Amino acid sequence: MDDPTRTELEAAAFRRLLQHLNERTDVQNIDLMNMAGFCRNCLSRWYQEAATERGLAMDKETARTIVYGMPYDDWKAKHQSEATEAQKDAFAKSNPGH
Repeated sequence: MDDPTRTELEAAAFRRLLQHLNERTDVQNIDLMNMAGFCRNCLSRWYQEAATERGLAMDKETARTIVYGMPYDDWKAKHQSEATEAQKDAFAKSNPGH
């Protein structure tokens, strides 16, 4: 497989991941962190870092809007719930120092 095709496939898979996460607003970021070690905020940070590495100026909110499909504060107000003690405990165990 050539590099342009690989890049196109990776981009398509990333877009599908974002679509899936946008359809699954019931899955909280803390659940993603506890189960997979990353969340929507991680994806937006990685996106911003990739832009910066390529000399593109991108702030945190722009990257979050791309990943969340809306401004982050709007997403939080619509979909984010307070983490339970069990979620917080699991996070502390699975992500020490984070």
